[in-house]
Amino acid sequence: MITFMRVDDRIIHGQIITRWSKEYPCDGIIAVNDKAATTPVLAQSFKASTDKKVFVWTKEHFKEVQDKVLNSDKKYFLITKNPVDMKEILVDMDFKPGIKKLIIGPCNDRPDAVKLGQNQSITQEEADALEAISKKGYDIEFALVKESSIGEWPKFRSKFGY
Repeated sequence: MITFMRVDDRIIHGQIITRWSKEYPCDGIIAVNDKAATTPVLAQSFKASTDKKVFVWTKEHFKEVQDKVLNSDKKYFLITKNPVDMKEILVDMDFKPGIKKLIIGPCNDRPDAVKLGQNQSITQEEADALEAISKKGYDIEFALVKESSIGEWPKFRSKFGY
């Protein structure tokens, strides 16, 4: 079962392990990222970052095992590197995790991105993905850590033409 969903451009790091896993206890972490899943050194570094069980999967593999994840008694975090990948899972694959909250963590500043808060910038393509996720019924909150939320998607969507 999925107990927590997050978009984080660093995928798995200290905040995930030390902060969010205390707020939302979990047995393991499922990171869905094609590049990390097909780059052994990246996958291994994520697995070595915690004593929790870590899976690093491609989107295609996640699609194949999504029912197994949902039917598991284990509690998992679902993490993608960017909103576009999360949209593919929640909207395009129509994955129903059983929770309706998505946390957007660090998204690095980039030349084509709109800065929403410290270390939280998104591109128009990513905003389009968030809008689609929102329309699918998910609540989207921007928070590096729980106590430093800068707001939910409705606060920012007008910056992208919605």
